[in-house]
Amino acid sequence: MAHQSSTLTTNLTRQGQANAAGDARALYLKLFSGEMFKGFENNAIARDLVMKRTLKNGKSLQFIYTGRTTAEYHTPGNAILGNGDGAPPVAEKTITVDDLLISSAFVYELDETLAHYELRGEISKKIGYALAEKYDRLIFRAVTRGARSASPITKTNFVEPGGTQVRVGASTNESDAYSATALVDSFYDAAAAMDEKGISQDGRCGVLNPRQYYALIQQVGENGLINRDEQGSARQSGQGIIEIAGIKIFKSMNIPFLGKYGTKYGGTSGVTDPGNTGDFIGVATENASGATAGINNDYGTTAELGAKSCGLIFQKEAAAVVETIGPQVQVTSGDVSVVYQGDVILGRLAMGADYLNPAAAVELYVGATAPSAF
Repeated sequence: MAHQSSTLTTNLTRQGQANAAGDARALYLKLFSGEMFKGFENNAIARDLVMKRTLKNGKSLQFIYTGRTTAEYHTPGNAILGNGDGAPPVAEKTITVDDLLISSAFVYELDETLAHYELRGEISKKIGYALAEKYDRLIFRAVTRGARSASPITKTNFVEPGGTQVRVGASTNESDAYSATALVDSFYDAAAAMDEKGISQDGRCGVLNPRQYYALIQQVGENGLINRDEQGSARQSGQGIIEIAGIKIFKSMNIPFLGKYGTKYGGTSGVTDPGNTGDFIGVATENASGATAGINNDYGTTAELGAKSCGLIFQKEAAAVVETIGPQVQVTSGDVSVVYQGDVILGRLAMGADYLNPAAAVELYVGATAPSAF
């Protein structure tokens, strides 16, 4: 009986083997799980938090500022021909559209035929993520610039309020940026400053990095200062569910943060590098001086942004984005596909961003000295 069992085992046909030898599973298909790791993937949030305008048949869009005027007593018999001080003063701000921003990939038809998973959908998503990331980063840089700027209205005795910078914590350590207590205090300072500068309560928001956001929500039950109506996954989503002083809080890895994007490890930040963090947190040089081709607005250099910025609080009028071509995906076809035996998948957009009303922008920073204007 034992001899018969041994014979059956020897004669067994293993359909997964190559030429009846080697690994018994070598020829079996490695099934696609339906999941592809998306790497540095964040949803774009800035587009809905600032003013957005569509531009057609032009290269830039003009925004008009109107300052305040005064009230005066009428002298009987005098003609009323407008205030003697010439108020209200008027100024302008022009936002120019940057060059066409693109992200693309070529899909070879044979590769697509041989692949057992759907290539185009995943490639299209990655292209969308690349454009969304750039979109958010430029807008947040514009808000940062606004928080450090004076008002365009500079008429003597009629100067309008400018941007605000609020220090987080009392030490010179970068770790203050993660202190829940210090952040809550900063939010109330920012809210008071915007109230004092006449900024509407409507559309106020704050954007922090993930570790700051999680530090806050862990304190929800203790400090009582954050909206506790939402719990569980809703509160942890980072999509403006919780608020402090009427300021809705979002989290993003695309804000300028201690000289990087989103986070910084080591130094006095108190954050240990988790390892294998990739190449997407460095701050690029993007300004209008020719340092980056295609940039027509001043988004600041790494040096200008500085190493102390650690969060943004703003109202929707703080910045504006001008679009001539909204985010789109294009795919080649027809004769082009025949000639190259494949298709180019292209994502594109044409936009520009800049600060609008600096009084509506607040920058959080750590350290003894506020970052300089640029």
